[in-house]
Amino acid sequence: MKKKAAEKSWTVMVYMAGDNNLDPEGSKDLREMKKVGSNEDVNIIAQFDRAAGHVARRYYLRKGGLVTGDAVDSLGNVNTGDPASLEDFIGWGIKNYPAEHYLLVLWNHGQGWDDTDVYADERYRGLRRLATGPARHSLFRSGTRRVMEKAIGSMEYRAILLDDNAKDFLDNQEMKKVLAGTAKRLGRKLDILGMDACLMSMAEVGYQISDSTACTVGSEQTEPGNGWPYDKILSALAKNPAMAPDDLCTLIVDKYLASYSEKEPVTQSACDLSKAEALASSVALLASELKSGIGDPAVLQAIQGVRNKVQSYDVRDNIDLVDFCSLLAKTGVNASVKTACQNVATQVQNSYVMKQGYKNKSMQHSGGVAIYFPLVSVSPLYPKLEFSRKTGWDSFLVAYLEALKSR
Repeated sequence: MKKKAAEKSWTVMVYMAGDNNLDPEGSKDLREMKKVGSNEDVNIIAQFDRAAGHVARRYYLRKGGLVTGDAVDSLGNVNTGDPASLEDFIGWGIKNYPAEHYLLVLWNHGQGWDDTDVYADERYRGLRRLATGPARHSLFRSGTRRVMEKAIGSMEYRAILLDDNAKDFLDNQEMKKVLAGTAKRLGRKLDILGMDACLMSMAEVGYQISDSTACTVGSEQTEPGNGWPYDKILSALAKNPAMAPDDLCTLIVDKYLASYSEKEPVTQSACDLSKAEALASSVALLASELKSGIGDPAVLQAIQGVRNKVQSYDVRDNIDLVDFCSLLAKTGVNASVKTACQNVATQVQNSYVMKQGYKNKSMQHSGGVAIYFPLVSVSPLYPKLEFSRKTGWDSFLVAYLEALKSR
């Protein structure tokens, strides 16, 4: 796309849901952004909704000085879990700070595909680990999920952007609609969706937004409270504003990993969503082969053995997709299952994941994208995902767990 005269090369839009235990980290990250600041080629804008006692503000961030001096609008009390709030921020950014390319960063706690009302489920409080501060949350909203709550019981369903004051968050369907609206506004796909949040690099999440977003950057694992090193990322972008979106995606992965020591079990990956359909098709074939094969006790035992040792994360129902396929292909499964496993692994490694990495030996079998594989039961909401409808992965999971119970 050719840059218009009034456009800059990049606009970085950071939507910060800090009305929770991450308020201090939000202020710190804004200061990191100000170490670089906007210039003649790059706009850096943010909306920061703070904890109770503060109001939400929008910023056009310049190098140096106090963060308060960069505020361009005071919004009062804002529910960052409401998709209308995110839509308004994106629209404001595109209108006032036009650019050739856009990086939208969703900053908060993340839960991958699962849209369970985290305010009704204490298990999801503080998902961004406390090693270096509070853990990042989810982004999306509860809204009508409160009606589902009684039926869900202890089940899970995942999201991003929590607002503790409004007791609200943005779910994946709402994220899909917001990003579809963004693509319509731009007349093309959003260049990069960055998720400075936990557990968001999942096959289910990528597929859900692949029609409106070119690539994502996110983590299979939970993120420490420090999150992304904004000063390092933005400094590199400011020095080379002509860099292509794919290059910025891989740069973010590199800078994120470099900012943590080997003591920190972290992951980060950049994914090409134009390859999401092909990946889903390969998962669909695998799901079909596995579901057909679980009547064989040897196949059932092989799947169970792999599930017990596969790379998993702080939410144990998330497993690494490549590690699962690689391990299963090495067992005594039949040739068709083995081939299906190899096809999925190849799609991830050679196509879908552009760049990935980890720190700490506990994350060494991470391949860049996770998938849902519960140990006990399948969430009643999981089949509602587009990924489930496309792949039948939910049907395989149900059949597998039922087969285990009936042995």
